[in-house]
Amino acid sequence: MVPVKLLILGSQNSGKTALCVRFITKRFIGEYDHKKEVTYRCSRVVDQEAVDLEILDLACKDNCAASLEASLRWADGFLLLYSITQRLSFLEVPRLKKLIDQTKQSLVLVANKADLEIGREVTTEEGQRLAKDLRCGFRELSVAESVLAVEAAVIQLIRLVLDQQRPLPDRRSYMLTVRHALTRKLTRSKTMQW
Repeated sequence: MVPVKLLILGSQNSGKTALCVRFITKRFIGEYDHKKEVTYRCSRVVDQEAVDLEILDLACKDNCAASLEASLRWADGFLLLYSITQRLSFLEVPRLKKLIDQTKQSLVLVANKADLEIGREVTTEEGQRLAKDLRCGFRELSVAESVLAVEAAVIQLIRLVLDQQRPLPDRRSYMLTVRHALTRKLTRSKTMQW
């Protein structure tokens, strides 16, 4: 099994814990105790690869800079979550991305509470623009309404992490393989009579 560690980041009441619980149990629960840090564990198969998954949901505290720094180093990938009904949670994303940049690059931006269209403060286009600026994936979803959308967002992030963990092919041997293939093709075309 390949170990993958994910960290869910976002402002308070953006739906971080609901997203974690929805992914793990497929159930939606609306209210949570935001005072505890929780690590969720499960196993999944992603693209025929068994993954031992740990998802860390940090407690919302303003004074936990050291804890956040340690969690950023621990994680392999990040879900940055904001609520479309809270502009402040959206404005917090670039600061969080700056913290992540010091460690790793695998991240997905998730806009939550798409079912609350009446209270929308952040447009889909703004989210897409921010994701493009941050050079990351983007998903707009409702944790309350769609377990499939939640799974798709987490699986997208797992794939990014797995791609980053795989060793790059030996560039020299790859180039030699391409060179030999091209040489054989050119040799064959020269010997053919037209």
